[in-house]
Amino acid sequence: MGLRIVIVGVPGVGKSTVVEGARKAVESSSVQVFGTAMFEEAVKRKWVKHRDEMRKLPVERQTKLQEAAAASISRSRGKVLFIDTHLFIRTPEGFWPGLPLRVIQPMKPTHLILVEASPSEVLAHRKNDTTRYRDEITEEQVAEELALARSFLTSASLVSGAPMMFVRNSEGQPEKAAGRIAELVRGARA
Repeated sequence: MGLRIVIVGVPGVGKSTVVEGARKAVESSSVQVFGTAMFEEAVKRKWVKHRDEMRKLPVERQTKLQEAAAASISRSRGKVLFIDTHLFIRTPEGFWPGLPLRVIQPMKPTHLILVEASPSEVLAHRKNDTTRYRDEITEEQVAEELALARSFLTSASLVSGAPMMFVRNSEGQPEKAAGRIAELVRGARA
C-alpha cells in the first residue's frame, strides 16, 4: 500500500483546491473525495437529492453513509492517495466527527493534514460559493470551527498513529499550500 494522506479543513478553507493542486504536483497520485462517496451512497438509498442535504440527515443515517464511504475508499490502491474530507460536520444535533474510529481504522491513513486560513478568508469563500447551500455563520463561529478542527485532528492522529501537519492556505495562494503537501510526499517517499 502506498501513501494515504487524509486532507481536511473547515468548509470554505479552500481544501479541495489545495488537494487538486497537490494531486497535480505529485506524480502517480489520485484523489478520493469522502463526501462524494457518501453522497453517492445517499442517492442510491434515496435519502437526499443534493449533497448539502446530507448534514441534515439524522446522525444514525449519516453514520451508515460514513461507514460505506470508508469501506469504499479503503479498497483504493495507488502510490499516493489523497483523501479529501472534513473533520466534523455541523448538524442539527451538534458537531459530528468526520473521522471517528470506525472511519479512520479502515482507511489506514499514513498522514493527516489540516488546511487552514483566517476566519475572514473562510467566511468570504463561503459567501462567494454559489454552488453550495451553506448555513449563515459569523466570523466568530468560523474561528471556533478552526480551533475545533485542530482538536479533532489531534484526536485523529492519536487514534490512527499518523503524523499530523498544518498547512496555511493564504488568499490567492493555493499553489503554495499544495507545494507544502507535495514536499511532504517527496520526503515520505525518500
